Amino acid sequence: MEKFLSYKFYKDLNLQWLGIVPSHWEVTRLGGFFKERRTKVSDKDFPPLSVTKNGILPQLESAAKTNDGDNRKLVKSGDFVINSRSDRKGSSGVSEMDGSVSLINIVLVPRGINRDFCKYFFKSYSFVEEFYRIGHGIVADLWTTRYDEMRSIVLAFPPLSEQANIANFLDCKGAQIDQAIQIKERQIERLKERKQILIQLAVTRGLNPDAPMRDSGIEWIGKIPVHWDLQKVKNLSSFITSGPRGWSDFFSENGAYFLQSGNLNEDMAVEWGSAVRVNPRLGAEGLRTRLRNNDLVVCITGAKTGKAAIAEFFDGREVYINQHLALIRPVEAVVPRYLALTLYSAVGQTYFFLEQYGLKQGLGLDDVKNALVVLPPRGEQEKIVAYVDAQSALIARGIELLQQQITKLKEYKATLINSAVTGKIKVPGVVEPAEIEEREIA
Repeated sequence: MEKFLSYKFYKDLNLQWLGIVPSHWEVTRLGGFFKERRTKVSDKDFPPLSVTKNGILPQLESAAKTNDGDNRKLVKSGDFVINSRSDRKGSSGVSEMDGSVSLINIVLVPRGINRDFCKYFFKSYSFVEEFYRIGHGIVADLWTTRYDEMRSIVLAFPPLSEQANIANFLDCKGAQIDQAIQIKERQIERLKERKQILIQLAVTRGLNPDAPMRDSGIEWIGKIPVHWDLQKVKNLSSFITSGPRGWSDFFSENGAYFLQSGNLNEDMAVEWGSAVRVNPRLGAEGLRTRLRNNDLVVCITGAKTGKAAIAEFFDGREVYINQHLALIRPVEAVVPRYLALTLYSAVGQTYFFLEQYGLKQGLGLDDVKNALVVLPPRGEQEKIVAYVDAQSALIARGIELLQQQITKLKEYKATLINSAVTGKIKVPGVVEPAEIEEREIA
């Protein structure tokens, strides 16, 4: 990472969160730099704004308007807004427009402060931690800071010209870092696409590029090896069912695992840690859905419709599914993980998508039973699974490394902002008063 100079002269403020600051920076309490805006308005008169970690943004059109009169705070362009609750830590910014925000936010009018410097300063993790530290509350994630508490925070700001210099530097460096992050995010997407293509080719073409092919008769499947079969899931399963309704009555802190659609991840696996627990009564409808090792689970309603996972490695846990999931128990002729790969691939996902036509939402059990599977002999299935798993592991490692790099870039950006706005580094182009005096003497 790039190295930066420090200022020549510092003064110690004896404040844990701020420490030393450049000697020429002005030190005063927050109330000396800002005035609170407390005007109450209606979101019918002033467009509703959302205070997010990405700044102040127009509220979604779908958000309901209030009928309680003037129950929001006025925000003018250039105002600084910060959410006062600790569970929204980091949600702040300078507004680019007039509008209104909920009463939980603090609206500040800057006095002689560069708005872009202000934006970065209040995003710095040192200030964010200090802001919520001086608040009050019962538990840490519901801590609230009032303006009367906020106004007493001691700040140190450089002269206006230096504020502009720092803000411009952070704009430039931030854009470079964001661009690097976007490149790595695109690389991750390409790796994910490569995995999808890898699986699609493996479950429709096999591993032998010289195998004679025939037309499957299905448009989205295309050609398949001559010796492979085209089967339906119902012919490859000994049991297919969906989960019961009403099991929320059985929720408990301990007991059996109760899988829902949110427990299926993007890698055909079950996230056991997030599963709720149940204690079903003896004879309860739905006990038939107890999972066995290598059963498949398919989401049949909601945002994850069509997503498939295989119930592996659950070490004898007692596990059931809810009504939004279907259970598939493969027969001996099919390798469970191969069947899961097929449903996960474009073969399965295209079929599930096409079954949700017109006003129809979600899948029925018949849709699941009639899903198509391109089926090689069991020995080939095992080789395909081993190959796909090995290649997927390499792709997963590549994605993990890119994600680690993205995390480091984000940490570097946060550190750079914090160091610049608190004077721990001197950005290029900044000239200290002492340097000016030295030049004049020379």
